[in-house]
Amino acid sequence: MAAEIAEQPDVLARLLGRATEIEEVAAAVRRRKPRFVLLAARGTSDHAALYAKYLVEIRLGLPAGLVSPSTMTLYKAKPDLSDVLFVAVSQSGGSPDLAESTAVARECGATTVALTNVPGSPVHEAADFSFALEAGEELAVAATKSYTAELLALYLLLGGDPAGAAALPAAAAATLDNAAAVHAAAARYRFANRLVTTGRGYSYPSAREGALKLMETSYLSAHAFSTADLLHGPVAMLDSNVPLIAVLSGDAGGDSARAAVDRLRDTGTDVLVVGPDAGERGLALVTEGVVPELAPVLEILPLQQFAWRLALDRGADPDRPRGLAKVTRTR
Repeated sequence: MAAEIAEQPDVLARLLGRATEIEEVAAAVRRRKPRFVLLAARGTSDHAALYAKYLVEIRLGLPAGLVSPSTMTLYKAKPDLSDVLFVAVSQSGGSPDLAESTAVARECGATTVALTNVPGSPVHEAADFSFALEAGEELAVAATKSYTAELLALYLLLGGDPAGAAALPAAAAATLDNAAAVHAAAARYRFANRLVTTGRGYSYPSAREGALKLMETSYLSAHAFSTADLLHGPVAMLDSNVPLIAVLSGDAGGDSARAAVDRLRDTGTDVLVVGPDAGERGLALVTEGVVPELAPVLEILPLQQFAWRLALDRGADPDRPRGLAKVTRTR
């Protein structure tokens, strides 16, 4: 897992070198003028799909939704998907429900696009258009480099300018050069049983993915909430024994979340900040030259490192979490 985390600057650089390939898919999609976007994914890729939902609604001005594959696979629904863009996001491309729901969506009139790390996989083959991430094989069960590759590929597919991502590999490398802060954070939370992660806007998927990594590798009970939702009830669980990891970007979502997090800190909540202004005890990002829409690519990096280090400190094996396999086959 540590080696694959460290590979990410190179993975991002290689993907940017193939931006014209993604633009060809994006151009084909634009010609079909979709009126709505549906996104299908599972696990870690579900958080990449959530990120794409924000991109679609904010950048493209189109409505977007996350698919429930079981409606097509178990309940045999055949919705009218004329003029709809259906994007399947999958690290392995091997989950039967994603492959089947992509095929059904295509039959129902959708323009289907698959982003996977495995060329020739069932999901890849089921779509009208496919793009292979080529992040390299992941040996650790917990996905890391395939996730950030998905984020960047979705940014490029959904109208992002490659020039806005040119500084991303260097920023990722600088953000990963943060071992002392990561070790300190792991020592601080070594004996925690529960924690909460939060973020707003583009940072909400980062909070969700950070919580998943902690559950997968350290077996923590980690709950993720949009900061707005956190204030509508779940905030009651926070105290000095239930820490809060707050992903605070430098955009409007981060500004909104920051005000709420500051209030919680004043009430005694133990807060660890992830962001460009993380403070002395936080996990800092290097974001210079990177457009705000790509902040989630950087935000997850110290959270991946933190999950890896915390698992080791707690005596777990982050490469082989109990009860998990690399490919989960749901239907």
